[in-house]
Amino acid sequence: MKTFQKPLTSQEEAEYVRLLKSEDAREARMAKEVLIERNLRLVAHVAHKYTNVDEDMEDLISIGCIGLIKAIDTFDSSKGRLATYACRCIDNELLMLLRSKKKTSKEVSLFEPIGQDKEGNEIHLVDVIEQQPVDVVERMELAGNVKRLFRLLDECLTPREKEIIVLRYGLGGQKEITQNEIGARLGISRSYVSRIEKKALHKLKENFQKHEDSDEI
Repeated sequence: MKTFQKPLTSQEEAEYVRLLKSEDAREARMAKEVLIERNLRLVAHVAHKYTNVDEDMEDLISIGCIGLIKAIDTFDSSKGRLATYACRCIDNELLMLLRSKKKTSKEVSLFEPIGQDKEGNEIHLVDVIEQQPVDVVERMELAGNVKRLFRLLDECLTPREKEIIVLRYGLGGQKEITQNEIGARLGISRSYVSRIEKKALHKLKENFQKHEDSDEI
């Protein structure tokens, strides 16, 4: 896979998003081009989740870029980071492509069910992202914070929480597996795996925020 430019920092992203609204058409166009170029790594990352389907990776990245452009065109900066919003748009664009061809994937989408709430309703990963840990998931997606993530896995999670997160998201080069598969491997129920996973993500989110706040001081 080709080498992509480093993701923008939160400050850089905010500045280019601001320039998108510039009355200077040339300046606005430049800002959009930068936002596209510096988020291509995110497109490739999301597209890579679909390597189990019969589609060429270059085609998946091309379709993912359409989702990225739509995200940039419709992004509301008051609702968080562009990278988090773009991730959902890219994923959605790829899902529409696969559904249109009547193909399925192996539980790799943000829209796949990851458990149930107390009333028996399905909970999807995208629901969890929107409700609380947008910073954690976003930074998991962005390669610039990988070292910090692995450090926090050891510092703030229990051994079982770390093992479940590593298995669930395929960290360290492993293949990501489902909650049912994790439960079978560890001898616990899928619902218990789901509870541990959500608790671990919440811990990571809080500690990411602490480190980010300290970096800005």
